[in-house]
Amino acid sequence: MQKTNYSAFATLIVIFFFWGFVAASNDILIPVFKKALNLTQSKVLWIQNTFYVAYTVGSLIYFATSSLLKRDLFNRIGYRNGLALGLLVSALGTLLFIPASSNGGSFPMLLGGLFIVGIGFAFQQMAANPLAIQMGDPAKGNVRLSMAGGINNLGTTIGPVIVSFAIFGSPSGPSELDLNAVQIPYLVLGAVFVLAALFFKFSNLPDRIGDDSQNEPGEVLSTLREPQVLLAMIAIFVYVGVEVATASNLPEFMKQHLGKKESEVAPFVSLFWASMMIGRWASAAGVFEKSKLFNRLMGVLLPLVAFSIFALANTIGGSDISTLLPYVGMVFVLIAADFISNGNPVRQVVLYSALGSLALIIGIFSSGYISVFAFISVGLFCSTLWPCIFTLGIAGLGKRTNTASSLLILMIMGGGFVTLAQGTLADKNLLGIQQSYWVGVACFAYLIYFAIRTAAILKSKGVQTFESTGAGH
Repeated sequence: MQKTNYSAFATLIVIFFFWGFVAASNDILIPVFKKALNLTQSKVLWIQNTFYVAYTVGSLIYFATSSLLKRDLFNRIGYRNGLALGLLVSALGTLLFIPASSNGGSFPMLLGGLFIVGIGFAFQQMAANPLAIQMGDPAKGNVRLSMAGGINNLGTTIGPVIVSFAIFGSPSGPSELDLNAVQIPYLVLGAVFVLAALFFKFSNLPDRIGDDSQNEPGEVLSTLREPQVLLAMIAIFVYVGVEVATASNLPEFMKQHLGKKESEVAPFVSLFWASMMIGRWASAAGVFEKSKLFNRLMGVLLPLVAFSIFALANTIGGSDISTLLPYVGMVFVLIAADFISNGNPVRQVVLYSALGSLALIIGIFSSGYISVFAFISVGLFCSTLWPCIFTLGIAGLGKRTNTASSLLILMIMGGGFVTLAQGTLADKNLLGIQQSYWVGVACFAYLIYFAIRTAAILKSKGVQTFESTGAGH
């Protein structure tokens, strides 16, 4: 069994933090720019649409360049250089936050900045995800991605707190919004991107993986003929869609149904993304190559530690989280689901998608904080879907692994389109904000189909579907 390269893996997962910080902070920018520029819910959600469509553009740039070179771009320039390039592109995007938040604010400039940041993230994702899977036993690739995702969600938990504090100063908030305050956290983040680019350039990460002739002309078409790849592409589209749409529409739901101000929603947004961290840390317990008892104990301890990090971060940020403490009961539901799935990606997608659908339905038909907790708990059940879908989508593809990986990254655009669709249906003349969450139920229904169908395809091809990965508890 191939041992995990922990030193290289630890270096890599730093970059996952940055993705989370920016993605979750967008949920704070949405209500802020909506109020400051007097935008409709559907229009302001172009923030998410632009950011996530940028992943598609970045992927297409990667494919076009690889085809021209007749070699995989990252194997040509090196994976460390690929990560550094992505970070520098994202750093350029943060500079546009200066004109975006000056002189009353410019929505097009904000969208432009997020678009460039997203293109940079696309390059980073296409390099980092295959590296994480290749750094040890392939059967535990989904577990390593869960662990990396846990670090990603440390960023998603802290991001809303920092950005909200920078804009509002405290949960009570100022009487007038000051968009200029948006500049500081993003300019600091841009500087960190530059430093991280230098760090990865000279790090000990592997610089080549797979076959150096990948992505020759025709490679993409042959990869698309694999049914598991097509199914996984749609799965990534709807998974990222339901995850982002649920969080992005939460501030508007709380404003309409609980009367919350823009400055008061940050702890709830933070808890949604902390739920992603909680779920991924629970799953990541399987990465420890220890006894079954040790892994079980870590499977209980790590998610509780993750919840404590959320509580500490928001308390330091000046928020009263006493209302959110009963949510710990949902953490134990997640822990039970993690034990039942036992590290099996097929079982995990089916079980977590069913629980996610149930949570949305409860949120649709309930009221008050019950509905809020139900919508937030979707984060728990989305938490490990990415690594499971990714692992199933590229299983057994050999030299086409990089191409399939890039095609999956391309479908991150679902975070924009599904969010925009739900935002449009949230109009009072259509479904309304609460009933618009049926969009997420439909997304989870497809994910259940994906897991069952892909498992059958892989079994027919004689590819291991990880019925017993050893990654569970």
